[in-house]
Amino acid sequence: MFELKKIIGGLLMPLPITLILIFLLLLFISKKNNKSYYLCVLSVVTLWVISTPQFADHLITPKERAQTLFSQTRHKQIDFIVVLGGGLSPNANLHANLQLSNSSLVRLVEGLRLANIYPNAQLIVSGAGYKGSPTSSHLLSQTAQSLGLPALRIQLNPNAHDTESEAKHLAPVLVDSKVVLVTSASHMKRAQDLFSAQGIDTIASPVEFYNYSSTPVIKRYIASSSVLLSVNRYAHEWLGIQWIQLRRTLDSGSV
Repeated sequence: MFELKKIIGGLLMPLPITLILIFLLLLFISKKNNKSYYLCVLSVVTLWVISTPQFADHLITPKERAQTLFSQTRHKQIDFIVVLGGGLSPNANLHANLQLSNSSLVRLVEGLRLANIYPNAQLIVSGAGYKGSPTSSHLLSQTAQSLGLPALRIQLNPNAHDTESEAKHLAPVLVDSKVVLVTSASHMKRAQDLFSAQGIDTIASPVEFYNYSSTPVIKRYIASSSVLLSVNRYAHEWLGIQWIQLRRTLDSGSV
């Protein structure tokens, strides 16, 4: 009964129930234009498949397993801990931590953990914001201070709107230093590449792993909006890497 409840509950979530309804409606639509009809059916089926933990497991798990976790035993001294911004939703009525995205919070938690391990390291929080609103770096700094990290140990990088500009703005400070880079596992490869292009050697400390390999069988083939979001993030990173390679092909000194 428990497993049946989980299956039914999963199928009644917005994404799967919408796809099921679209598929059923397609069965009643005239098939006069066979090509368009079958393309519509294929699109619905494809969206369902790429939104399942089973598909995400094949796509994401090998990339996550290739990530090297940060090991404090291998690094006795760290000068800077760089936490990249991961999104925000400004709202003056909320505390700073409640305005940060889940990605930002997960990254900051790792940054604070490392700051406790390396009491002499400076924490750099990065990220711009929307016009007229607090920046991501400002909210990260406020949250870090509310959790006990002294303001003197925090540096802000508030003018960076993407990873490329984050690396460029921080290069004068970080070059020739021992730097830990904290960002999502999906983003780490591209981030390290962009920092390396600015002459900054970084030690990866990836966070936000999805662990789809541990998904129970009863959920592996049910479409989920959260799974679709994770697949979208990895697709975004793939496109970002292709864009960088194209720019370097056209102009080797562009990035």
